[in-house]
Amino acid sequence: MKKYKILYLLAAVLFLFSNLNAQTLKKAVEKEPLGKENIAYKWGQMALLATANDTERFEPRPTITSRYLGLTFIAIFDAWSRYDAKAVPVYLNSVGRQSQKNATLKNKEIAISYAAYGALCKYYYSDTKLFSNYMIELGLDPENKSVDPNTPEGIGNLAALAVIKSRLNDGSNQEGEAVGSNGVAYFNYMKYTPINTPDANVDINHWQPKYFSDGKGGKFAPSCLTPFWGKLKPITLKSADQFRPVPPPLVGSEQLKKEVAEVVKMQEDLTSEQKGLIEFMRDGPKSVQQSGHWLTLAQEVSVRDAHTLDQDVKMYFLCEITAMDCFIACWDSKLFYDYARPYALVHHYYKDTDIEAWGGPGKGIVTMKGENWRPYSPDTFLCPSFPGYVSGHSTISGGCAEALRLFTGSDVFGSSVEVVPGAMTEPDNLGNKVTLLFPTFTETANMAGISRVMGGYHIQSDNIEGLKLGRNVAHEAWQFYNKHIGAVK
Repeated sequence: MKKYKILYLLAAVLFLFSNLNAQTLKKAVEKEPLGKENIAYKWGQMALLATANDTERFEPRPTITSRYLGLTFIAIFDAWSRYDAKAVPVYLNSVGRQSQKNATLKNKEIAISYAAYGALCKYYYSDTKLFSNYMIELGLDPENKSVDPNTPEGIGNLAALAVIKSRLNDGSNQEGEAVGSNGVAYFNYMKYTPINTPDANVDINHWQPKYFSDGKGGKFAPSCLTPFWGKLKPITLKSADQFRPVPPPLVGSEQLKKEVAEVVKMQEDLTSEQKGLIEFMRDGPKSVQQSGHWLTLAQEVSVRDAHTLDQDVKMYFLCEITAMDCFIACWDSKLFYDYARPYALVHHYYKDTDIEAWGGPGKGIVTMKGENWRPYSPDTFLCPSFPGYVSGHSTISGGCAEALRLFTGSDVFGSSVEVVPGAMTEPDNLGNKVTLLFPTFTETANMAGISRVMGGYHIQSDNIEGLKLGRNVAHEAWQFYNKHIGAVK
């Protein structure tokens, strides 16, 4: 009898252990996807692909795509917020908070997928087939238009619709609704006209459009990109001019003379590594622009820190609303001051003077008259087509870097990238591969900013004040973010 009791106890123990192992295995199988595997990361990848495609179809338009990305990640955040215990939506105020029982990973994944799908289809309308196929790949029905606030599909659809409706008349002229636009999307309803023309610079303190090669033997001068962007309603700022920078240095000042000389000297002394940095920050074909560039860097943080869906939803939300408002504040400054770029300033200061400068693709540094100086850029994209003060790269990089520093609680980044200098500018004169190191978020922003001075697109004032503006915007966005995640009331 004793023998049977021992066998019985042994069997019970084995059963208990096998049951525990089964539960452990089940938990392992159900383990939440992290980093690249979480669905928020994957929709971030889809948004980046759509942004690259937008650049190919419509030429670079960083202001417009910053809005697309910002609003897409607001829609995702709003849908997710309905499953969080404390988060407050930005626009989705008609849907109540879901019960803890319904706040499952699966429901969150479904809700943010429908939110992302709805927003992306609206803004990146040329890629609706791409998004539809991805929904099917996820096992979701892209034709499900439910607006039932008690289902994840309905919550996601409602989140996208709320964002779209709330931002219809935000000053972007998305539908060509502004007076005089005749239905032309993003039409220049401000009727901005540059003081200078490509052929005549009548006021050196103001921006002058420049001729580009059309790649076919001809030339053209691009018009100013979205000059009305400073009129957009910001997400987190009280107004576009809340942190408007002090005036830039004008012709006749010692400061401007020194800063123009610095641009010339920097180009003369360009190293292979600096050329690589200029090109990496400038971005090239299939560019995702500055908002997308910083979304890409944020995704590196996601992988590095093994983010959950919740963490990525919040980080992308903060990063992209910061970028969107940075563009609005930056364009307010650009069009308020309508300030010159080095391309014209160097010609003015060094017109008849011999200088050492980059002679063009494959020519290296040569002696030339200052009036022939050019930025380190290909003939088909010599210089951004809008006023210089302040630098967009500096503003957005300063803002997004600060946002990521605040979000992670540390300035440590630890990223790097290998580039081939000349690949985007003079492909027949490539340098040796170099590795660019980005040790901190702050240093990455500083490198982005100074690359624009080294490239000949900006003077230091554009850069320094741009970085400052971006960081001011980031702190405003951080307060907004904390309010909406429920950290403060």
